[in-house]
Amino acid sequence: MLALCLLAVALPVAARDVDLDAADNGLLVLSYHDVRDDVSATSDADAYAVSTQNFAAHLDWLSAHGYHPVSLSQLIEASRGGARLPPKPVLLTFDDGLRSVYTRVFPLLRAYHYPALVALITDYVDMAPGRSIDYGYRRFSRNDFLDWNQLREMQASGLVEVASHTDNLHRGVRSNPQGNQTPAVTTRIYDPQVQRYETTQAYQQRVRDDLARSALRIEQELGVRPQAIVWPYAAYNQMSNQIARELGMPVSFDLEGRSTPVGHDLQGLARLLVTGNPDVNALAYELRRDPAVDGTRALQIDLDAVYDADPAQQARNLDTLIERVKQIGPTHVYLQAFADPDGNNTADALYFPNRHLPMRADLFNRVAWQLHTRAGVKVYAWLPVLGYELPDPAKRAALGIQSPERDGMYRLDFTRPQARQIIKDIYEDLAINGYFEGLLFHDDAYLRDTELADLAPEGEDGGRTRALIDFTLELRDAAQRWRPKLATVRNLYAQPVLHPQSAAWFAQRLDLFNQAYDRTALMAMPWMENSPDPQRWMDALVQAVRAHDPQLEHTLFELQTVDWRTRKPISGQRLRAQVRRLQAQGVRHLAWYPDDFIGNHPSVEDARAAMSARDFPYPER
Repeated sequence: MLALCLLAVALPVAARDVDLDAADNGLLVLSYHDVRDDVSATSDADAYAVSTQNFAAHLDWLSAHGYHPVSLSQLIEASRGGARLPPKPVLLTFDDGLRSVYTRVFPLLRAYHYPALVALITDYVDMAPGRSIDYGYRRFSRNDFLDWNQLREMQASGLVEVASHTDNLHRGVRSNPQGNQTPAVTTRIYDPQVQRYETTQAYQQRVRDDLARSALRIEQELGVRPQAIVWPYAAYNQMSNQIARELGMPVSFDLEGRSTPVGHDLQGLARLLVTGNPDVNALAYELRRDPAVDGTRALQIDLDAVYDADPAQQARNLDTLIERVKQIGPTHVYLQAFADPDGNNTADALYFPNRHLPMRADLFNRVAWQLHTRAGVKVYAWLPVLGYELPDPAKRAALGIQSPERDGMYRLDFTRPQARQIIKDIYEDLAINGYFEGLLFHDDAYLRDTELADLAPEGEDGGRTRALIDFTLELRDAAQRWRPKLATVRNLYAQPVLHPQSAAWFAQRLDLFNQAYDRTALMAMPWMENSPDPQRWMDALVQAVRAHDPQLEHTLFELQTVDWRTRKPISGQRLRAQVRRLQAQGVRHLAWYPDDFIGNHPSVEDARAAMSARDFPYPER
């Protein structure tokens, strides 16, 4: 199969950015690794290897279907207002600098007259005799990688350009006290000896020194400095991109998304990662399918249930969570990043190092990375927007919303500059210290119409709703300094959807949420709303949503698995019936909360039937 980790983008010479998929005449960037004659048809040890036969067939198919090969130089020229790219342009990239680029790929490039970009790990090209590195399925030695003479020959042909794939950052480094290894380019290294993380200054210098070594070696051997950086594991941030730009590499590639808006800024270009040795049918399917129709199946997980003061019990809790998520097979996990042991819906502490609240445990990064690597799901960090109980009582009182209402939770007043900065710092600290691909904004982001009187009234244009939306997007931007291309989801109460006049009591509106965020997580929780007829209530909610989201493209229905009034679980049979009925009405995106992985409720069997992204009979991973 072809893993959809990358993209098709359009690059016009006009200043206005556009967003086009490959089928819409955008720039298709394909990411290959090894090309071998002997790739197994199934279960090859190297998932990234493509057979020579299939690679040649890819070139045939692309040519036959109107794709036009382009080089990195053409891409840069077009971005600067030069010659336009041809219709349906395609750029081939080859990561890691493997020897097969010379022995298998280069002859085919010459035969088809296709240009390509080769991303070198210069430390591997300069590998000393007798040295080897762990390349996943076996150890690779010097002869497995290109040498400088082969690179000079390919460069002289005019078909091959060279990018940096770093000098020695294509590896994991220690990212937390528990010893997880995460990508070196984006990780502040944790030193267990002194029990401290790398400083920002030390991190910057480490990345700068590595990229400078890589660019210098390429220039020394090939006579030209690289103009592009291909980030290992698609892991990068604004700071690493800035360093690359300062070193003469204004173009950068990752593996995130399918269609990235592209204009004159060529940083963060996405690619389609070719895995599983796809034949032309699989390639054609991946290029033609519409990822927008893919449904979301998400479990919202309490990290408070993983945490335990006993490290051994905490490790068992984590293993239980990972195994359950693997067996269920959802697309996403929305993972709590804050501690709420008293259950009042606000953050008493956080599960990552930060500047403002106590850290209950340095746990979020470990759990998120394990879910990503072991369970194969996308992890979104779930954090409050306003609900942070600062440890200093005086500051907590001074910065809180002064509300005449008695029915709400404690929230910081985001209109006060000091409170605003504290919350932005928390989101930035989360991104510095944890892995995640998106943000879930908690249900604490509401305003009563009696609160913060200086804000514009709600009115028809949603003044107060927009103020909160703008603030959440500022929080996203603070996190995106360290975690680019973050997706966003925000919780929405059901009342403003069912009874639009109540929007002023919440400062929440579905139409505005669906414009601002990738998904709106609508709390489709009839028992929480004290409905005497949950099924009829849910049917009415679906119809009300259709008034703003006719195809149900943007709205995620988040179900409840516990009746909090009685503290009793909702039966798995009833949850499955809810899901079936929602699907029959066209609902594409579903989640539920809480997912009790310790108590196995809902049961794995029920959870698979309701929340698995896999097909029956839900094979084990």
